[in-house]
Amino acid sequence: MFDQSTLQQIQTLEGKVHQLVRLYQAAQEQLQASHKEIERLQQVIEEKDTEIKNFQNQDNITKIVQTIAVDTASSTELKLKINEYLREIDKCIAYLKE
Repeated sequence: MFDQSTLQQIQTLEGKVHQLVRLYQAAQEQLQASHKEIERLQQVIEEKDTEIKNFQNQDNITKIVQTIAVDTASSTELKLKINEYLREIDKCIAYLKE
């Protein structure tokens, strides 16, 4: 039916198809790994943004306390109270987002 040359060409073609399938599967695995890495990095970015926001809040609190408070005891107490208010506000915002 087929001569030796045709069979050999079919076998070569079959080998190339198998190789392409393996390369495709490897590319799919790499793509999935890349998607997972992107998700992880996005989460890291969100965490860093939250940290920056907290640092900015702390800086603002310090500035407010310095302009309001006269002595260090009332300054520390005022700073703690403002921090408590901010935590409560953050909880309310998180609750409203749900």
